[in-house]
Amino acid sequence: MSELRHREGQVTQGSLSSDPENKTKLVNEQAKTDVTTEVHKPASGCTPPDGIQETLPQIADPPIPPQKDTVPSILKGFSPRWQNWFIRGGFSIIMVAGFAFIIHYGPVAITGLVLLIEMMCFHEIITIGHAVYRSQDLPWFRTLSWYFLLCANYFVYGQSMKDYFGIVLHRDLEFLQPLIDYYRFIAFWLYMFGFMLFVLSLRKSQYLVQFTLFGWTHIALLIVVTQSNLIVQSMFEGIIWFLLSTTSVICNDIMAYLFGFFFGRTSLIKLSPKKTWEGFIGACFSTVIFIVILANILKRYTFFVCPPEFDDEKGEFVMDCEPSSTFYPREYNVPVFMQNSLALVGIEWQTFTTLPVYIHAAVIGLFASLVSPFGGFFASGFKRAFKIKDFGDVIPGHGGIMDRFDCQFLMASFLYVYLHTFLKSAYPQKLVQQIFQLSAEDQLMVYKQLTEHLNKTGVLPM
Repeated sequence: MSELRHREGQVTQGSLSSDPENKTKLVNEQAKTDVTTEVHKPASGCTPPDGIQETLPQIADPPIPPQKDTVPSILKGFSPRWQNWFIRGGFSIIMVAGFAFIIHYGPVAITGLVLLIEMMCFHEIITIGHAVYRSQDLPWFRTLSWYFLLCANYFVYGQSMKDYFGIVLHRDLEFLQPLIDYYRFIAFWLYMFGFMLFVLSLRKSQYLVQFTLFGWTHIALLIVVTQSNLIVQSMFEGIIWFLLSTTSVICNDIMAYLFGFFFGRTSLIKLSPKKTWEGFIGACFSTVIFIVILANILKRYTFFVCPPEFDDEKGEFVMDCEPSSTFYPREYNVPVFMQNSLALVGIEWQTFTTLPVYIHAAVIGLFASLVSPFGGFFASGFKRAFKIKDFGDVIPGHGGIMDRFDCQFLMASFLYVYLHTFLKSAYPQKLVQQIFQLSAEDQLMVYKQLTEHLNKTGVLPM
């Protein structure tokens, strides 16, 4: 082969030397070939796996017209930019209205919504993994993925069921009581069963692919199940915290789009070229102002302020309590460095009075504006790695469910940590429900010990 290539090289060199015109022609053809190869050569590390481009929405370069025109006839006269504006805006209004409708029906409806969104996000992530390796005809991949989702949900939501629905299950659904009392043990063995099925499904020629998808499934579970459970846990601290966190992300996304649409000039990050500094900064100020105003409105209603508690007599959750000190004015000291700075210009300001909830709302708004967008940037990088435009096409103008809730996952973690760090509070109803689930002998023992303690501390007269 080397000799043959050497001879071909000699022939080519001889031909080029003896015929200048032929030499020029060959050079031009080679240049065209090089340019074509360079244009169509995929970037290093960015080649999408086989099969995924036929399954998911794509980033096309140059743009490929859609096979089916989905633009309403009323928008035909507008440019594509304004068509997207109206479609995106219209469906945003519909989603906000639907969200408000769910909130009206309280904690159970909110929990159902969170679980539904969780499953749809999981479906979109798993679909990408399946699209990558669908030609492998992998056994049990989707079945096991959804089975592991069931196990994970049972494990993380078991304690919530025990805390908030324990009395009902103990009184009206006693046959389900073992599923709640021993949920950790049962969930563990359910997972072990799925683990054994996975091992039994391994094929000699597909070990690497199967273990890759096994890890893919567990990462998806970590992303969606853990965060959804944190959202529900935070919601049971008071619907106001759930609303402040979710609406701050929604507001930031909307305002970033509006400011970027009308004033955007400077690109913010390469991972998401449509994001601009103008949108980022404008959304930050708008979100903080909006969320403080929203906190001022929500604090007036016990429905939002009080932690949901299950009323045994009514058979439903009620939000009726004496609001905590978070919702009453408090005096704060102005930081010393600010006092010193203001003193230089003849201003004396040592204290100020405000509601703590306003400060907490501002912190949540700042996180939603400065940190949560990086969840969206992370998702953008993920999509670019697979050369896909969106996680799905469920919501016209927005993409998939995951495209709308990528930032919410970061906010869920932050809110949970923030509430349990700065707003620690013990709600007696949880403890009372747990006491009610004890045997009569154990309840009497708790009663005697509590009475003895209250007598010693002087709360009860001797």
